[in-house]
Amino acid sequence: MASDNTKPKGRHSYRFSLVDAVSHERLWSIRFTRSALVIVLVSTVVALLIFLFCLVAFTPIRTFIPGYPDAHTRRQAVQNAMRIDSLETKILQWELWSENLRRVVAGEKPVRLDSLIRLQEASASGSSDGAYIASRDSLLRSQVGAEMAFEISGEKRKLPIEALSFFSPIKGVVSGEFDPVLHPWVDIAAPAQSMVLSPLDGTVVFSAWDEGSGYMLAIQHGGDLISVYKRNGSLLKSVGAKVKAGTPVAQVGSSESAGDHLHFELWYRGEAVDPALYIDF
Repeated sequence: MASDNTKPKGRHSYRFSLVDAVSHERLWSIRFTRSALVIVLVSTVVALLIFLFCLVAFTPIRTFIPGYPDAHTRRQAVQNAMRIDSLETKILQWELWSENLRRVVAGEKPVRLDSLIRLQEASASGSSDGAYIASRDSLLRSQVGAEMAFEISGEKRKLPIEALSFFSPIKGVVSGEFDPVLHPWVDIAAPAQSMVLSPLDGTVVFSAWDEGSGYMLAIQHGGDLISVYKRNGSLLKSVGAKVKAGTPVAQVGSSESAGDHLHFELWYRGEAVDPALYIDF
């Protein structure tokens, strides 16, 4: 017959003690069961993994992981994007030059400088001939004419900013995002000497050197809109000049401290608005 003192399997308890080797005095002791030991070990491993994850995810140690993009990699990616955009602009300029050369040889009227954007749209749709550009331009003019046909008290109807179609003043990378309090403008990283275009038709109301903003230019558009351009390398329009959408008005300046970029502001009814909401840079 089995003894009553026999414990069920797995219910044994253990003791871990620290004993003085000379006096055999017990210094420290702890009792535990097998299940408690397993729970402590699993909890310790999980806590260690969580600690390592937080250490890698929220500290600069993550930059030492092979393949992780550090600040140099991100900066190089921005520079590569700028170089690609510059190459695309050069290609478009060569296409415009070759198209003008063909037209001059054929005795036709040359394409205007602001047709670079129309050529880009035409190539994206699979057609880059002059007839396609002319048809798109005619459709756009007829659409705008129909929208602005209604007049009240001799003044044309003003479209809200959401209904306007903006040209991008420059193609680049937004290096400084808009903040209505601390940063009411956007900084667009682009190579120096890049052409800055007018986003809409308008009139130049300011064109001069400013002590804190460098070469600065401001354009008054319809519908209570004003666009402001700062940190330019040079200005191409003077005060009072009438400009069309897509017309070059300035060139991006060069800055060693802050990097080559365009300071661009958009004001609607006296308040600064985020240009990135309406313009694809």
